[in-house]
Amino acid sequence: MADKKHNLSTADARAMIRAAGLRSTTCRVGVLQYLAAATSPLSHADVADHLVPEGFDKSTIYRCLVELAEAGLANRLDLGDHVWRFEARRGEQHRADEHPHFMCIDCGKVACLPEVTVQISPSKGRKVAAVGAVTEVLLKGHCADCQ
Repeated sequence: MADKKHNLSTADARAMIRAAGLRSTTCRVGVLQYLAAATSPLSHADVADHLVPEGFDKSTIYRCLVELAEAGLANRLDLGDHVWRFEARRGEQHRADEHPHFMCIDCGKVACLPEVTVQISPSKGRKVAAVGAVTEVLLKGHCADCQ
């Protein structure tokens, strides 16, 4: 679930949504605030579990997640398990391609690793193959709880 990380006021959320060219709806504000409070990327189900009891429809929540990602207010992550996860962008320093994510292969827990940088460099005496632009880095392993 989402632990508190960043409190985003309703006024700030509304301003960010409007600045991104979207209408500031109650659902968009709620979704953005919940993503901003999360310490790790959240699935649609995670967000829906929190917001459906507040009266929002699951389909509307999903549309809000996609629209926030398309507007640049959230990152949409594909971690290879057929579940999109979303995280609030906190400026340019929190782009999905700016930090790797870790996924536990036992419990499925996902964590951002903003303090880690991954650099691709050729092995000694080798040339780097042209791979294009790296858009996401995902590390998989066993989390501390599952080790």
